[in-house]
This record gives sequence, structure tokens and C-alpha cells, in this order.
Amino acid sequence: MGNNGSVERRTILKAGGASLAALGLAAVTGCGGDSGSGDGTVTIRYAWWGAEDRAKRINETIKLFEKKYPKIKVKTDFQPYLDFWKKFNTQASGGNPPDVFQNAVGFLRKYDAKNVLLDLSEQVKAGNLSLDGFRAGLEKFGEIDGKLLGVPVGSNSMALVVDKPVYTKAGVTPKQGWTWDDFDAAMKKIRDKAGRSGDSGMYGVMYLYDLYLRQNGKAFFTEEGLGFTEDDLKAWWTKAEKGVESGVYTDPKKVAQIKPKSAVAAELAGGEFTWDNFTVRYTAEGKSEYGLAPIPTTDGKKTGQYLGSLMLSGSKRTQHPKEVAQFINFMVHDPEVAKIMGYDRGVPATQAQFDAYKPTDPVNKEIAAYEESLVAADVLEPITPHPNGADICEAAFLRIAEELALGKRSVDDAVKQFFTESKTALVG
Repeated sequence: MGNNGSVERRTILKAGGASLAALGLAAVTGCGGDSGSGDGTVTIRYAWWGAEDRAKRINETIKLFEKKYPKIKVKTDFQPYLDFWKKFNTQASGGNPPDVFQNAVGFLRKYDAKNVLLDLSEQVKAGNLSLDGFRAGLEKFGEIDGKLLGVPVGSNSMALVVDKPVYTKAGVTPKQGWTWDDFDAAMKKIRDKAGRSGDSGMYGVMYLYDLYLRQNGKAFFTEEGLGFTEDDLKAWWTKAEKGVESGVYTDPKKVAQIKPKSAVAAELAGGEFTWDNFTVRYTAEGKSEYGLAPIPTTDGKKTGQYLGSLMLSGSKRTQHPKEVAQFINFMVHDPEVAKIMGYDRGVPATQAQFDAYKPTDPVNKEIAAYEESLVAADVLEPITPHPNGADICEAAFLRIAEELALGKRSVDDAVKQFFTESKTALVG
């Protein structure tokens, strides 16, 4: 959502939607409240995480916005994912966050509890922000405890990215509703017939584990904390470990050696679970043809899936809430914005933008078709609430899972460590 953000290397790309290219603009200083001028022009500060290509696209959309709203000027700031949140934490603690910023679901309760986020509901009532025309219920994505704390700019969902020729050679054809037993059998066929592991490994794919839990009546997060037990996680990580031992999952040490390239593009694995809009990565890195397969199920029906999303949030300290709302409204509804952004932040969240951008390349066409198939199959559900501290839990899950994968921890030790760190994060 979305992811959808987190930390990583290869694994983070699976859990979150954040670019880690080490590129940033000079910091923009000054409080949003000091940004008025004598002629009625106001300046709002807009910050996001991402790389240079995203920055170029966003700056193009800002030019369009300023042309339509000549009395609103936008100062920009962007950073790699980790640097963004370090800087944002400092700004928020000092009472000087940007007026509007890119956000993710794992941070909503955290910064709402710190009194940082603007409730945009009043701007909806005032007519400065419209929640009409969103796809698949995405307008509800940023609602927390009755407050509208974020508005989606794009959507994505978990998928299984596959090397198509490898799956064909192994005689595997994933279909909507296939089960985990089917998936396990497919991994063995790929290993035996295609000469590589079936999957790059499932240790640290937190959002996949969330879907598995949801299929079984649980969830990774509840509003109060974790929605699963130590025994649940032990079973998940034990299966992943045994998969490596049997060769159906790639040796994590080999995966580490080829980073930042993915195990699929490096021809070590036949597929891996990640967000659907990351498919472009594999085409750029690899030489094969890649596609999207549905999530395996427990009962042949329920996938547990939801549309994740990056979103735009406003600062509660802004002195220009109307202008912030107008900016967000423009960015999520204007068709020309979609033509510029494409699927950089996921599939456009509103139908108007979805219709405005028609991808011509095979990869983005497949991403659009995949999300449409999820709607048609009626498998989408509301996202599980994320409690305050969810971002810390997610980072711990990724780190500890990697330590487990590389043999630095046993399953029992990894499970204990994760629950210990999560307990601290969710209390604090």
C-alpha cells in the first residue's frame, strides 16, 4: 500500500512501494504558516519519498496545479524512503512538518496520536476536496476513527510475479482460487522441471503473511496490536525454512549476493510475492517475460486481499487547509496528472484518472488487468487497521526475518525477538 513503505533491499520492495534511490532535493525550511504574501498568494510545502524519476513527474504535475491555481505556490522536498521519515520525524517533533506530504497506512495512527495529521473531513464538507469517483472503495482507505487522515493517489495489491517461460516449462498454470497446496506442488515442479527454485523465499514478506492470516480469520494487525500468536508465526517461518532446505525456495545467501537485483531477474527463482505495480522492476532487471499470478488461498475462495495505497496527508499545523485540500483534490482527480504519473505510485485511485491513463506497454497493461481481475472476482476486502507503532513492527519483521533467513537466528529465537520488540513498540 503499499503498500503501499519499509526498509529494504530486495525484501523491502515486497512490503512496501518505496524507492530507495539515494537522491534528494535541498531541504525546504520555514513553517507553512509563514507562507503568505501581500497579493494573496500563499505557499504550501509538499514532501514525498522517491527517486529522481518520480520527482520529475511530480514537478510536472505541480506546474499544472499552479497554472490552475495561480495564487497557490508549491515548494517541494523529496528524499529516499528512510531519509524522508527521519527528516519528517524531526520536522514533526519541532512543530514544522510540511503542509502536505506523501503518507502510508502504517503511519496514520502514529502521527494522529502525535497530533500531526489534519482531519480533511471538514474540507470535504466545505467542497474543497471530493471523495467521489474513487475505485473499489479506496476513498475509505485513509479513514481512521472517523477522521479522514489521508487520500489515496494510487492503488496496488499483492501478487505473485512469475517468470512466464519457467512456469510454462514446469507445466504450472496458476488460476484464481488455487490453494496453498497447489502452490506447494507448483514449487516442486519448477524445482524439478525448470532447474531453479520455485520462489525467492517468503521469510520477510509481511504483507503476504497478512493475507495468509486474513484467509484464516486473523490478521497481522488489529486496531490495538498484533492479530496473531507466537505459534502462528513459528509455523510460518518454519515452513519457509524447510522450503529453503528442500530447494523449493532460493537460498537466502545467494539472494543476498545478487542484491539489489531480484532473485527472479537473476534467474534464481521462478517467482516471488510483491506488490503488483513493482512488475516493471523485473522487466528492467531481467531478460525474460514476467507476469502476475493470483494469490494462493486456504479454501479456494478467500485471498484476504485489499488494495493498498500511497496517499496524501495534510499537516494539522498548516495555516492553509483550504489550499492543501485543493492541492490534494487536484492530484487525485485531474486526468492530466494521471497521464504524467502513470503507475509510478500505483494504479490511479480514481476512475477518472484510471480512464485517462491507458498504458501501451505490456507490463503496465498487465498491472491494470490484474487489478481489474481482483474487482471482477470480488475478492477485495477492507484493509486491516494498523495500530500506532505498526511501522516499527514492520521494520522489525523485515530485519528479524532476514537474520533468520541468513542463519543468524533460529526460528524460536526470531519469533521471540519479534514479539518482544513489537510489544515495546505497540505499548509506546
